[in-house]
Amino acid sequence: MLIDPKVRGPQIKSLDAASAARWDAFVAACPEASFFHRAGWQRVIARSFGHRTHFLYAEEDGVITGVLPLVHIRHPLFGNSLSAAAFCVYGGPATTTAAAAQALDAAATKLAAEADVDHLEYRQMRAGERQGFVEKADLYVTFRKRIDPDVEKNMLAVPRKQRAMIRKGIKAELVSEIDGDTARLHRVYAESVRNLGTPVFSRKYFANLKQEFGEDCEVLMVTHRGEPVAGVMNFYFRDEVLPYYGGGTAAARALAANDFMYWEVMRRACERGYRLFDFGRSKRGTGSFDFKKNWGFEPEPLHYQYLLRRGDKLPDLNPLNPKFRLLIATWKRLPLPVANAIGPHIVSYLG
Repeated sequence: MLIDPKVRGPQIKSLDAASAARWDAFVAACPEASFFHRAGWQRVIARSFGHRTHFLYAEEDGVITGVLPLVHIRHPLFGNSLSAAAFCVYGGPATTTAAAAQALDAAATKLAAEADVDHLEYRQMRAGERQGFVEKADLYVTFRKRIDPDVEKNMLAVPRKQRAMIRKGIKAELVSEIDGDTARLHRVYAESVRNLGTPVFSRKYFANLKQEFGEDCEVLMVTHRGEPVAGVMNFYFRDEVLPYYGGGTAAARALAANDFMYWEVMRRACERGYRLFDFGRSKRGTGSFDFKKNWGFEPEPLHYQYLLRRGDKLPDLNPLNPKFRLLIATWKRLPLPVANAIGPHIVSYLG
């Protein structure tokens, strides 16, 4: 991006190898930032999906005061969008000054026009008023809760019925273990999302996440008599743990493996000193929403804002859209090898 040295106020620059360490230092310290603002996402998205990215930052007097990770996705069926940040639950502008926020908004709006996208999308935990943007109310909620330093207090804080499911998994002699690879997780996850009627991400994407984020991207597997029945990829950021991509096999339900798995994530995080459990986003009226509420978590609204450049209809690429019901029902019946072969080519454009 061109910079005019005569312009006063924040200068907008593009992330490069030389600025990556400063970018991540800002993200680690900025209250508005999340794991999904980290510079590594630019490399992961480029390597996994090939999409063009625009990771912008505002600089004032040589100090970074805001970041905005943008991903450009273009598809003849799914539309043409610029999103902060695609494939992530959060990722809108993270800033420490009002001037940085205004400058990043202006730069993103300009990029949206230059790329001739249908819309510009911000995904945020906190609401912010922006001229020309409209918010899709109550599209997603997130579930975040403090972790007590005492493991047993966390168990007792789980509502009784859900606690019984965790104990059922313990009684079934389920075992949790940390896996240094993503292969077993991907097999379990692929089966799980196919059964939900959702296209699966590629094995390469999972491997790229692990390679890029290292110890901050951890795979926890749950086994029963040596066989994997559930697994989840967890992200670690500051004092938070974020279970992100998870699922179970057909055997998982009877064993309460998913319940046991998320308890093990919480237990291990507690023992390592983490203090916030981020259960991630869900849509109201879905099974995942009910599951998280059953753990005693209260939903917090997420604020997804759009700058519409064509028409006034908000995008609606989500499984609750009636237009996708037939596709979802059909996908559930696909043989797993077929779903695994086709899925990554579709989901890479859904963002």
